[in-house]
Amino acid sequence: MLSTKLLRWYRRHGRTLPWRGHPDPYAVWVSEIMLQQTRVETVIPYFEAWMERFPSVQALADAPEDDVLNHLEGLGYYSRARNLHKAAQMIVDEFDGKLPRSVAELRKLPGIGRYTAGAIASMAFGLDEPVLDGNLRRVYARLFNVGIPADSTEGEELLWDLAAKNLPKGKAGDFNQAMMDLGATICLPKKPRCLLCPLLGECEAQKAGVQEECPVLKPKAEVPHVVHAAAIIIQRGRVLLAKRPAEGLLGGMWEFPNGRVNGDFAKGLPKAIRAGYPLKVSVNEAVIVVQHAYSHFRVTVHAYRCELVEMSKKENLKWVKLSELEEVPMGRVDRQIARALS
Repeated sequence: MLSTKLLRWYRRHGRTLPWRGHPDPYAVWVSEIMLQQTRVETVIPYFEAWMERFPSVQALADAPEDDVLNHLEGLGYYSRARNLHKAAQMIVDEFDGKLPRSVAELRKLPGIGRYTAGAIASMAFGLDEPVLDGNLRRVYARLFNVGIPADSTEGEELLWDLAAKNLPKGKAGDFNQAMMDLGATICLPKKPRCLLCPLLGECEAQKAGVQEECPVLKPKAEVPHVVHAAAIIIQRGRVLLAKRPAEGLLGGMWEFPNGRVNGDFAKGLPKAIRAGYPLKVSVNEAVIVVQHAYSHFRVTVHAYRCELVEMSKKENLKWVKLSELEEVPMGRVDRQIARALS
């Protein structure tokens, strides 16, 4: 039986991770949020630092938002930090400080979708709930040689159904983690290590010799590229920063005032700044050009030293000492600009 073979392998080869076997479901929740679209090796130091600073739901709920954002800086997808913070406050207010057990209640919390709710319910509470993330989508698609696109609505539902049907009763937590480890160490996206796989005799794609063609995915759209210019405004050892809106990309993080430009970056910068902020600037010398790829687009940012001509109001703007820039939560692009000033 598939689950018997997999669990036997997991007992011998399962990864040792700091959140596995942790007595507090809070640790499982935090790890699962951090692991969204992020490699385990990258997450481990962030998780350990997080648990030291925010050792409980209450500690997280009581923390200032900037402190929470700071602790995930560099990990990307900053909505995760905001969602953890908001969810912790909900847990304190609505669930007596304890993470809810059921999938339905877990999914009421910000940042917890179908996969994360199933992972927490199965691994933290021992409930019989399936999970399906990118790695598991690949594993199930190969095991059952799924021919329809795994990232289509139909394909996604088929794979969820396969995950549920193959779940061993009372052992969902270990089974789900075993499948995760299989996808991370054996059933790799390219050149899967089939001869080492405990499910070699079970895999339909391998039997058909099409394992490297699974999962079937829809064609990817071209990734757009945008160009921005940013203003570095320094007065008396302080630099002017703007806070991004709470919702959306890099929500709640601080950035150098910037805007989208075309053609001559320096010439377009004052107009771009006036369009987005209550500021007028004049442009001096170029400082740095930063490139970064997000999940759905690429950006190039040209940063210039600027003189402040006029500031009509200070809403969502603040002056920060250059010596304190490292303490301000920023995305990767703005952090590179900030470090170019030292």
